[in-house]
Amino acid sequence: MKRILQINGRNYALDLPAKTTLLAAIRDYIGLVGTKEGCGTGECGACTVLMDQQPVNACLMLAAQAEGKDILTIEGLSQDGNLDPIQQAFIDTGAVQCGYCIPGMIMTGKGLLLTNPHPSIAQIKEAIAGNLCRCTGYYQIVAAIAKASQAR
Repeated sequence: MKRILQINGRNYALDLPAKTTLLAAIRDYIGLVGTKEGCGTGECGACTVLMDQQPVNACLMLAAQAEGKDILTIEGLSQDGNLDPIQQAFIDTGAVQCGYCIPGMIMTGKGLLLTNPHPSIAQIKEAIAGNLCRCTGYYQIVAAIAKASQAR
């Protein structure tokens, strides 16, 4: 069935089976591979994208549910070759190690900052509670989101 998805400000007309997840549409049909599949059950947050500026697990959402919504992936954050402040903060604080969870962490952090430009450390920790990382121990990730909140 033909679906129109708006991803990173661009419309994509896709022939998708009814049960296609938003994650599969993004990765397999559009070819944006920054959004990762970790668990496939919404437990790890690796597939987090923003839908109408709110973090969602793309592995749990059908592509059909995203029609008419503004979807932002990690690829859509940088503008004109310039990193988004949250992307730069992740680099500056050393929050990127293996990198697998990082797109989801960044998108979750971005979603938080869109609704709460100056969150407390406790609010940052609560926001990323649904995102798992095995490399950093979270200290640098929390620091990166806090640093990005100061860049606004």
